[in-house]
Amino acid sequence: MATQTLELPRSSAQRLSGPPAKETDAWAKPSHIFGSDENAIDLSEPPMEPSESDSQASHRRVPAPIQTKWWKIKYFRGMINDLRRRAPYYRSDWTDAWDYRVIPALVYMYFTNILPALAFSLDMFSKTNMSFGVNEVLLSSVLGAVVFSLFAAQPIVIVGVTGPITVFNYTVYDIVAPQGINYFAFLTWIGLWSMLMHWVLAITNSCNGLTYVTRFSCDIFGFYVAFIYLQKGIQVLTRQRSMAGDTSAYLSIVVALLVLGVAYLCGVIGESNLFQRHVRKFIEDYGTPLTIVFFTGFVHIGRMESVHLETLPTSKAFFPTQDRPWLVRFWDIPVAHVFLAIPFAILLTILFWFDHNVSSLIAQGTEFPLRKPAGFHWDIFLLGITTGVAGLLGTPFPNGLIPQAPFHTNALCVTRQETDESETGAPKGHITRVVDHVVEQRVSNLAQGLLTLGTMTGPLLIVIHLIPQGVLAGLFFVMGVQAIQGNGITLKLIYLLSDKSLTSRAQPLARIKRVKAIYYFVAIELIGFGATFAITQTIAAIGFPIIILLLIPFRTFVMPKYFTAEELSILDAPTASPFTMESVGGTHGVDPSEAFRSPHDATHNVETADEVERGASRMSPKRMGSLYRRTSHRKDDLGDNNLELRSLRSTSKRR
Repeated sequence: MATQTLELPRSSAQRLSGPPAKETDAWAKPSHIFGSDENAIDLSEPPMEPSESDSQASHRRVPAPIQTKWWKIKYFRGMINDLRRRAPYYRSDWTDAWDYRVIPALVYMYFTNILPALAFSLDMFSKTNMSFGVNEVLLSSVLGAVVFSLFAAQPIVIVGVTGPITVFNYTVYDIVAPQGINYFAFLTWIGLWSMLMHWVLAITNSCNGLTYVTRFSCDIFGFYVAFIYLQKGIQVLTRQRSMAGDTSAYLSIVVALLVLGVAYLCGVIGESNLFQRHVRKFIEDYGTPLTIVFFTGFVHIGRMESVHLETLPTSKAFFPTQDRPWLVRFWDIPVAHVFLAIPFAILLTILFWFDHNVSSLIAQGTEFPLRKPAGFHWDIFLLGITTGVAGLLGTPFPNGLIPQAPFHTNALCVTRQETDESETGAPKGHITRVVDHVVEQRVSNLAQGLLTLGTMTGPLLIVIHLIPQGVLAGLFFVMGVQAIQGNGITLKLIYLLSDKSLTSRAQPLARIKRVKAIYYFVAIELIGFGATFAITQTIAAIGFPIIILLLIPFRTFVMPKYFTAEELSILDAPTASPFTMESVGGTHGVDPSEAFRSPHDATHNVETADEVERGASRMSPKRMGSLYRRTSHRKDDLGDNNLELRSLRSTSKRR
């Protein structure tokens, strides 16, 4: 593919990019991929004051860099650049937490993280001969929350125990337990081997492959995870009859459906125009946690109190479920079994590389106006550490959570409502909910992790033991329905089933001339989901990460042969914004000159330039240099880089 260049003033570009690269230090990516690891700019040096000749030389172009072979990898470059980009924001990650949105976000995430994890512990408890219980799952969630909130480059991504890792754990048990292999020691070696593989992937900049990940594969995986939640909820209810009888089973079903209905209604009220805005926001923010608390006590009202309901099994505070120490004796295993764990570790690494990165992409999706850079390479390195430590402790391996990660970002959104006005100034009644900004910080993730740690204490374990399993099944249904409702596959199906005469002309799918293309695209997505879901119901479930990974090259190299570029641009889209994708070298097939065409991107550029102008008098040179480089890499509909350069000139003169 022919390389393209960013249209920047030559004198500014020379000062920003430094001396011309030698042939022996050639760049690994073409110049049209902006902000990549190879051409990232050193954040430790502030920019020089632009001269007046910049505007006269604006027609010149940056010389095209020399390309090198794909196999020439610049080791550690991705992690180093992630840390350089994110380090200047570390202090603000704590100071920005002084915002009310942090409180409902941490309360909501505490319930939506811990309760599904506890239900997953119930699943693993029954399918692994009581190898995993509540304390193991809680400790794994604490490990992920503390490590990633303190050290991650993407601290808003929630890390914990997921449905796919639950499937992985009990499938490994079904394979190795009949052979007499020490299960916990074998899992430890899986974790240690996977830790090394994560480190290799981080060192070799493997996350640059995310440039090929689009909504296609993310929607399929998100659809699969949503159905896993629905399936687990149904499984919890079906076990009630054999465990506590018909009456208990019927009451559990009623409670689960009531939890689903009330929690869903709280979300509907939050997006409506009922009540005052503060009342609506309170119901939306705290509706789900209060629903769980209410129905935990509801089952003790009247005659329901005489019905025995199964609750979560708990163990002694801060002790493993089985009679063993926290540190697994991983050395008590034959050498042959140590190497037998390698294939399982490869599958676990594939799953985590895709699952965690997709969680990060969706949590930083294009619908969220984020202002702080991402760092995928460094977070994969951290994920390797938590995987190894979890293996040594004998706890489930934590990784990025879907749908909790995007739920967390959504809970941190500061929104406002805009009403269309007529020519006379009277409101028309059409209300639009607009996201003003996201409170990007580390406190909510850390706080919900510390609350989870407190849950391992004796008194709170008693409280957890009071929650009926029917309430947990209802929470599974809530999360599954919410994830499906916003999934791209669901939205396309709704469009296909809608009356086209009542469909808005602003609907992008309506611009596709070949209507069959929509049917084919949705069919392919459903086949991908079906294959992934079907394999997890068999003993071959251990290999389902391979199917998920194959979705990426299939979308990139196969589907363009059967769909036009215009059709794919409407049916599919990048998962995250170009600003977020700078960590991995941009998005495949997206021209940077077209990357910032949306109204949000133009507004983001203006706000960033204004931030430079307003705050330069009290801004450190490093912070000012970071903002200048962010604005100078962007080219939008407001006149290339002239706005940012003028702002910087006036700022520099005042300094």
